[in-house]
Parts: sequence; C-alpha cells; structure tokens
Amino acid sequence: MSNKILNLLIGLLLVGVLAGCGQAAQAPAAPQQVAVSAEGALNLPVDINAQTVEQIRNRDDVVLIDVREDWEFAEGHIPGAQLIPLGTIPDSLNKIPKDKTVVAVCRSGNRSNQATQFLRENGFDNVHNMLGGMNSWSQAGYEVEK
Repeated sequence: MSNKILNLLIGLLLVGVLAGCGQAAQAPAAPQQVAVSAEGALNLPVDINAQTVEQIRNRDDVVLIDVREDWEFAEGHIPGAQLIPLGTIPDSLNKIPKDKTVVAVCRSGNRSNQATQFLRENGFDNVHNMLGGMNSWSQAGYEVEK
C-alpha cells in the first residue's frame, strides 16, 4: 500500500515539474502609445518594447546605445545603434547626448536596465530601457545589422 502512495506522489511530482517546464506562448507585444508633446518631444515610459523602438528609432532626436560587448554587437545589432559596453558607460558619459531621447539595448533587457538606471542617476532624464533586448527585437522580425 505504501508503495502505491509513494509511486502516486512521485508521479504527481513529475507531472508538476514537467508542467512547470513548459513555456506558454506569448502574443507579440503591441506597440506602446508614443506620445509627442506640442514641441515634438517624445513622452515615453522608462521601459519600452521593441515595437516602440522600431517606431521611433529613425527620428533625429533618438539615440540607441547598445550596451553589450563588442563580440555581441558584431553578431548583430539594431541599425544605427552606437556601441557603448555597460562597463565603459561611466567613462563614456560625454558620448551620450542629454538633449535627445536615449534608448539602451542589450541582449535580454538586464544590462540595458542597469545602464538606464545608472544614466538616470547621473543626470540623464530621457533614457529608456528596451524590454527584452535584442531577443525581442529579433523575435519581432525587425532588421538586424551585422
């Protein structure tokens, strides 16, 4: 009797573990509302998705900074993005304009979030993190430059 209960518990545990390993399909993120002031300036949340970046990336008042390492950037990046690896940002503040909308990008959104927080703490008010990084950019099918 105790073997049956033990086997049942092990079976239920396996089912739970296997069910937890599955990943639910995610619907593509919808573009966020891009608000533009009367002066033409963008009014965006701190975290923006790849669809929003695609909408704004060609504007003259938008700068994309890719905070990944050189080799990651060489494997593929958003066209027009400027490479400033995360570890070099403190010494590269003079390369980042304070008068433009800055979007930080990395592979998954973690390093770009760190860069966004650091820049905001150092006087850059108009800096945004691209959620999901290049993973979400590529998944959405947007252009990747090598």
